[in-house]
Amino acid sequence: MKRMLLVVFGVLAFSASALAQRGAPAPPPPLEPGASQAEVDKAVVAAPENTRNQATVIKWNPANWTYTTLRKGTNRIVCFDLSGLPGQQAYSIECTMLGNLDRVAQNLKFETEPDRAKRQAALTAAEKDGTRAKPEYGSVWWHMRGADQATARAHMTIALPGATTATTGIPDNAKQGGIWLMDAGTSTAHIMVPGE
Repeated sequence: MKRMLLVVFGVLAFSASALAQRGAPAPPPPLEPGASQAEVDKAVVAAPENTRNQATVIKWNPANWTYTTLRKGTNRIVCFDLSGLPGQQAYSIECTMLGNLDRVAQNLKFETEPDRAKRQAALTAAEKDGTRAKPEYGSVWWHMRGADQATARAHMTIALPGATTATTGIPDNAKQGGIWLMDAGTSTAHIMVPGE
């Protein structure tokens, strides 16, 4: 329960800090050589508006799941365009915290397996043998996915790896209508927010 309270207070502090900084926004950092403004603008769409200008933006290389930095940001948010990559929808934009990049790279590798049962077996095995990269506890993931930008659905979750109903007090299903814990007890455990 104490960990959950820390997460809630952390999210509230982050929100209050963002609201307090509503003065003139700082100009965005410069692009890295070879990066285009269009790539950066597309990648940051999933991030909260008041964080976009200072987010890091990367581009994944599907040959080996390494990335190239398009813009080095000044906050802890990193955004990237996954549109059309293996296992992704035609329009797929994601933002999270910089500390989650190992998890993202691993997720992308798993998504290259087109057979859902084989992919799930590989994920389960990695979870069981401890090789599954863990996301930062309390980190936020923002997604926009769909056939195109006009029809894309926005979705946000908060990672709580290893969390359970017993450790957080959060129910593990949506029956009560409030937030709930999906994939409880695994490295994938995260808070689902109704309407997100």
